[in-house]
Parts: sequence; C-alpha cells; structure tokens
Amino acid sequence: MRAPDGWSLHEGTLARTLTLSGHGLHTGKRVNLRILRAEPNGRCGIVFRRMHEGRVLGEIAVSPALRRAQPLCTMLEDIDGVRVRTVEHLLAALVACEIDCTIVELDAEEVPILDGSARPWIDAIRACGRIALPRSKRFVRVLREIKIGDGIGTRDERSMSIEPSAAYEMTVRNDLKGFGDLGWSGAITPASFAGEIAPARSYGRVKWAIPAILAGYARGMPILRGARLSCTAAIVGSRVLGGMRVPDEFVRHRVLDLVGDMALAGAPLLGRITAFRPSHEMNYRLIATLLATRDAWNWAEFKV
Repeated sequence: MRAPDGWSLHEGTLARTLTLSGHGLHTGKRVNLRILRAEPNGRCGIVFRRMHEGRVLGEIAVSPALRRAQPLCTMLEDIDGVRVRTVEHLLAALVACEIDCTIVELDAEEVPILDGSARPWIDAIRACGRIALPRSKRFVRVLREIKIGDGIGTRDERSMSIEPSAAYEMTVRNDLKGFGDLGWSGAITPASFAGEIAPARSYGRVKWAIPAILAGYARGMPILRGARLSCTAAIVGSRVLGGMRVPDEFVRHRVLDLVGDMALAGAPLLGRITAFRPSHEMNYRLIATLLATRDAWNWAEFKV
C-alpha cells in the first residue's frame, strides 16, 4: 500500500508557540490559549492542559475514552473532573496542518470559538510554521467496514459507516428544512480541508437557540451563552443573517466537525466515511466502535 497523497510522512509540531485569545461558544467566557512546540524526542500526541493563575489543573490527552456527552460540542474530561469543551474545530485544524505532537494550554474550560469555523485556526497555525519530527507519521488504517445508525427507516434516521480505503475520504449528506438535501464528497487532505472545509461556520436557528440558552441556565449547563452573529451562521426562516459563505456551507461544517471528532483516534484515518445526518454523538460512536473492534483497524506507517 502506497502512502496517501497530500500528507507528510513525518510527524510534525509547531515551529513556534501560538498564542490566541477569544471567548467560548457555550460558556461565553474569555479564554487565553497557547499551542506549544513539542520537543523532538519528547512525548507525542495532542494533550490539553488546563491552567489557572499559572498552576496546572490537569492534563487531558485526546482520546475517545475521555470524551463526555454534551449538547452541541465535543468535550473531554479527566478522572478528576477537569474539562475542556468544544475541542472539535481546533482538533480538525491540527490534523489538517499535520501538528501531530503538541500541548494546548488554556486558562478556561472552553476552546475559543473565533468566527465559528476552522479557518482562523488554520491561518494561525500556518503563520507559526511546522517542523518535522524524527518519527514516521502514523495513520489509522481501516481493515473492514463498521456501521452504526439510529432510527433506520424512519424520518429521524441517522447512519454512518467507515470502510477500507487508501485515502482519507468522506461522503456526507445533511438535510435542513428550507435549504434542501446538501452533500459533500471528497478526499480529506491538508490542502482540501483548508480550502474547502475550514471556512464553514457553526450554524443554528435563532428560534431554537434562545430556548436552549434559557434551558441551559435552568439546568446549570452552559449552552450557547457565547453565541453571536460574529461566530455563527444564524438562520431565520430559510435565510442566514449576513448570508452564507458557500451555498452548501452547512454540510461542509458537518464535515469539519467530523474531521475534528475523528481526531480522537490520535491520527488521520485511511478509510472512507459515509454519513447521513452526522452529529457529535454519532461521530463519537463511530470512532469508538472502530477502535474497540480490534480486527477492524491497525496502525499504518510509510517509508520516506
């Protein structure tokens, strides 16, 4: 099997530290974040480090085992209850920029939402540069098909599958009243993600957001408290306030979230995902089921 087109064959890290600030989509809180350069011979993988006044509260490795269910985002939590939420856009950007080894420090619970897409993350990471590490890049190679689904054959059907492929490929469909049946299909590479997927923003209907915010306050759960027109594509009826970036922006954002959630595997995939109405919960179920099925995947490395 030859190496996948468009990907480096060495693991990589940032050439210099990235520093960025913003607010969380769900908590609404201000957060300062740093993405650190990894040592050439140090530990690898992506780790979130929660900080408070210069003190480390905890370190959370990116893993499906630490994922916890939350509305409208992906959250990780360690055994001591230290959390980091809304990690999916940053994880997608790190995968696409081939930053395989780094520590992400942040002084609040939630990763900044920025403009609701992954494009600011891509731009910031590229501005810092990437250096190759003296280790072969690993991929999760899918060996046999895995399927999951809910409500099959009903109006609420959701389904996902992943099957063997020599590339990282996706076919995603998502229907939305007023916008029709939207689809995107193609190979995920650093170039295709940055150009076609990264600009797509988080979206939602205003009429649903306000009750969700109020319900979150009633339950003591942060939901959409930081939602603004500057960080979401806000839907009113069958239009988006301020317009859409591309006509199929909503399904492209589903692809973005899917790439970010699949990053819980710890490496890019060599497999073809087919998804109908994907969600964070469905994405998690797919990657968790794949990794738990030991004869369905293996690690793949390629010679330079």
